[in-house]
Amino acid sequence: MKKHLIFLLVFFIFYFLFFIFPCRVLAFDANRPNNKFGIHLAVADAQDIVDAAKLVNSSGGDWGYITLVIQENDRNVQKWQEIFDQLRELHLIPIIRLATKPDGAVWVKPRKEDNASWVEFLSSLNWVIKDRYVILFNEPNHAAEWGGMVDAYNYIDVSADMAQKLKNKNKDFFVMMAGLDAAAPTAGSNYQDEYYFLRSVFEKITPEEFEKLFDGWTSHSYPNPGFAGSPVGEGRSTVRNYVWELEAIRELGINKNLPVFITETGWDSRAILRDTVGQYLKKAYENIWLYDTRVIAVTPFILNYQGEPFLNFSWKLPSGEAKEDKSFYPQYYLIQSMNKTKGDPEKIERGELTANFPTELLAYSNYNFKLKLKNLGQAIWDKDDGYYLKLEDFNIGSYFFSDLKKIKPKQEVEIDLYLKTNRFFGSAKAKIILLHNEKKVAEGGDWSFSVSPLPKLDFKISLFPKLKTNGNDFEIQIFDEKEKVVFKKDKLVVKNGNGTLTDIQNIILDKKYRTVILKHYYLPRQEFVSFKIKDNKVKFKKMLPLDFNRDGKLDIGDFFTLIKNPRLFQLFFP
Repeated sequence: MKKHLIFLLVFFIFYFLFFIFPCRVLAFDANRPNNKFGIHLAVADAQDIVDAAKLVNSSGGDWGYITLVIQENDRNVQKWQEIFDQLRELHLIPIIRLATKPDGAVWVKPRKEDNASWVEFLSSLNWVIKDRYVILFNEPNHAAEWGGMVDAYNYIDVSADMAQKLKNKNKDFFVMMAGLDAAAPTAGSNYQDEYYFLRSVFEKITPEEFEKLFDGWTSHSYPNPGFAGSPVGEGRSTVRNYVWELEAIRELGINKNLPVFITETGWDSRAILRDTVGQYLKKAYENIWLYDTRVIAVTPFILNYQGEPFLNFSWKLPSGEAKEDKSFYPQYYLIQSMNKTKGDPEKIERGELTANFPTELLAYSNYNFKLKLKNLGQAIWDKDDGYYLKLEDFNIGSYFFSDLKKIKPKQEVEIDLYLKTNRFFGSAKAKIILLHNEKKVAEGGDWSFSVSPLPKLDFKISLFPKLKTNGNDFEIQIFDEKEKVVFKKDKLVVKNGNGTLTDIQNIILDKKYRTVILKHYYLPRQEFVSFKIKDNKVKFKKMLPLDFNRDGKLDIGDFFTLIKNPRLFQLFFP
C-alpha cells in the first residue's frame, strides 16, 4: 500500500512539472491578471465596439479582447488609428486578423510580394498594448479562403515570410497562424483535413523555424457536429479542439508551449434554442476555457451580423426586434453577468517631462511653476488609473501637482506644480517623475537649486504737494509677468519719504516684477524691480492726489466724487 502511495505521489509531481507548470509559466506572465473574455466583430463599427466593451469588461472585468479583421483594401492609417484609440479608451485588446479582399465567392490569394506593405501599415499604428496580436489570414484549408485552391505549401511560404518581416520590424508583434476548420474533410483541392494540412505545413517549414516565427496558436474551436455539440465535449471538432490541435503539432515536432487564442467558437441558433446558446457558452467558460491556463482569450463568433450566412450566430437582435432596454439575445446578458478578471496587460510607457525651473528660491514662499508633459507611449495617463507626478527628493517643504486627466498618446499638456518652501536655507535638488502605480514611467532632469533668506526692498516716495512725506498707510503690491499678485503688504510706514518692505516672499531672484505703491486717494505709482538677495532699492515717481473715488485710476468718476464731496480737496490742498 505504501509503495502505491509513493508511486501516485511521484506521478502527480511529474504530471504537474511537465504538463501543468510549463503552461502556466510559458503562456503569459502569471503576475499580470488576464481577462479571457472577448468577442469577434464582423466590422470595426464604433457602436459595436462600445457594446463589446460593455460585454467583456463587465462584472468586475477589465481589458477584455476583441477580434477584428483588416482587409488589404481598407488599410487606412487614420481610420484604424482612430479605432485603436477607441479600443484604448474602452480597455479592449485587439486581435487583428489579416485578410485580402473578396473576388466573388473567393478571397484573393495573399502574395509574398504584398507582405512588405502589410508590415509598413501595421507598424505605422500606435497599438493599444505592448503585444501586437496578428493572425495571418483565415482557414486556408478552405479553397475559398485561399484564392480557390487549398495549398498548404504556399500558405506557410507566404505566412513565414510575413512573420519574419513583422519580427524584423518590431519584436512586439505577436504572430499566429490562421485558425483552421477542424471539421473540413479532404475533398480534392476545395478542402483539406486539418491534420493533413498541418502535416503539409511542417513538410515545408521545420519545427525550429516555426517556433522562432510564431508566438501563439489560433483556434476555431466550434462545437461540432452542426455547431450544436456539447459545451464540455472532448477531442477534435469540439470546444476543446485546441487541445487536439496542440497535441497534433506536438506530434509534428513542436515543443514550444503556445498560448491559445480561441478567436472563433459558438453555437448555431437554428440547431439549438437561443437560451441554450447562452447556457452552453457559460458552461464552456466555467468548465473549460477559464480553467485552462493555456487559453489566453476566447472571442466567440459573432457580436453583430444582420444577414446571411451568419445571422444565426449573431448575438445582436435584428433592428426590428430590438427594444430600448434589450438589443441582444440572451447569451449577451448571461455572459455579461459572469464574474470576470480585472486584466492588466503590459503597455509601452514612455514620455517627456520638460520644465524650466529657477535655480534660486526663497524660504517661506509659495510658487506656481509650469511643466510640459508629453505622452509618447500607449497608455492614457489619468489619475483614476493610478498615474501621478512626484517631486523626488524634495524635502524642504510641501508640494502638489494638478491632476492628470486623460492624457492620450501623442498629446502634450501643461501641468501646474504648486510648491511651498519652509525655513531651510542652502543648496538642494529634486527630480520630477511620472509614476503608474508606483512604477516609474518618465522622468525629468535633475533640478538643482538654492534657497535664500527673504530679501527686503528700500523705497523712496513723495506725495504732491507736500514737502515732507510721512505716513503709516502705504501698501506695496508685487505682480508677476501674468499680472498675478505674488506678494503684498499694507500699513507700511514712510518717514521723510523713505520706507522699507521686509520679508518679501514668493518671488524669484533676478526676475523682473511690476512693483506698485498705493495710498488712499492717490494715483498708484509703479516701477519694475529685479530682486537680489541684498541691496534692493527703488524710487517711485511723485504720487498725485487725484484718485478721489479710490478706484486706482483717474477718470470722470473722480470729478463727480469731488463735486459731491468738496472737502476731499482740502485734505491735500489746505
